[in-house]
Amino acid sequence: MDIKNAQKEVDDWINEHGVRYFNELTNMAQLTEEVGEVARIIARRYGEQSEKESDKDKDLGEELSDVMFVVLCLANQTGIDLQEAFDKKMDKKAKRDHNRHHNNEKLKK
Repeated sequence: MDIKNAQKEVDDWINEHGVRYFNELTNMAQLTEEVGEVARIIARRYGEQSEKESDKDKDLGEELSDVMFVVLCLANQTGIDLQEAFDKKMDKKAKRDHNRHHNNEKLKK
C-alpha cells in the first residue's frame, strides 16, 4: 500500500468508525504518547534498560503502526499529501546525502 492509499484508508476509517478527527492539538499529544511507547520498547528491548515483565508482550510493530496512524491523521486533517511530501523528501535526501554517510568515519566501524 502506498502512502496516498494509507491516508485514504485512515480517512475512511475515521468517517465510518471514528465520528470525526480529534483536533490537531489532541492528535499531536496522542502522537507524542505513541512515540513514547515506541521509545519505551526500544530502550528496554534494545537499549541498556532492563525490560519489565509487563513490557515483554508489547508489540513494537503495533506501536509503530499507532505512530503511523496518528501521522496519517495529522496529514489528512491539515491537507498534506504525505506521498508527495515523502517523495520530495527522499529526492532531497538522495541528492544532499549521496556521499555524506559514505564519508562519515564514525559509520565505518
